[in-house]
Amino acid sequence: MNNGYTEKIRNRIINAPDGSVFVNSDFADIADNNTVKQSINRLVQEGVLRRVIRGVFDKPQYSRLLGGYVAVNPDAVARALARCYHWTLAPCGDTALNMLGLSTQVTAVWSYISDGPYKTFQWDKTKIEFKHRTNKEITGLSPMTILVIQGLKTLGKENIDDKTIRVISGRLNENEKAALLVESTEATDWIYSVIKEICKGERKND
Repeated sequence: MNNGYTEKIRNRIINAPDGSVFVNSDFADIADNNTVKQSINRLVQEGVLRRVIRGVFDKPQYSRLLGGYVAVNPDAVARALARCYHWTLAPCGDTALNMLGLSTQVTAVWSYISDGPYKTFQWDKTKIEFKHRTNKEITGLSPMTILVIQGLKTLGKENIDDKTIRVISGRLNENEKAALLVESTEATDWIYSVIKEICKGERKND
């Protein structure tokens, strides 16, 4: 094995924030796939990386408060898998509500829509599921736009209230609101009406 490649991979990992998640393809610019696999196996043995599931690894993050290493971030794993398989994805269901600050309930399953096939991945007590959707629902839209649309779909029209509008509006900056208004024009009428209220930061009086 060429130790020069291993050292380049090691340096990239060391310079990344603790808790970062990697897949083999993240190092494709350094070496071929077989060499990357050999290097990563060595770095796992050394404790530089931690194996999450097959082909997915994280740089362990130590917590002094917990007195141990923090569990891997499921969302980071989902996005690493999307990079690996070249999928476009977005949180949906309760996962979307959590990320929008509309729910504090811990989800048993981290759910995403993607333009890839239906797949599930599991480690320890964590499960990630990818649900196939057509490209028109996700391709060409910014991550925040997809997240908001999926969150509103999960809630349903009858469950949207003033608090919902304020919470979502407070999580978006002005650039995200501008993109949301432009990108969501093809959404269902009631969703687009709510989005216009979100971008104004208030609910219209009926």
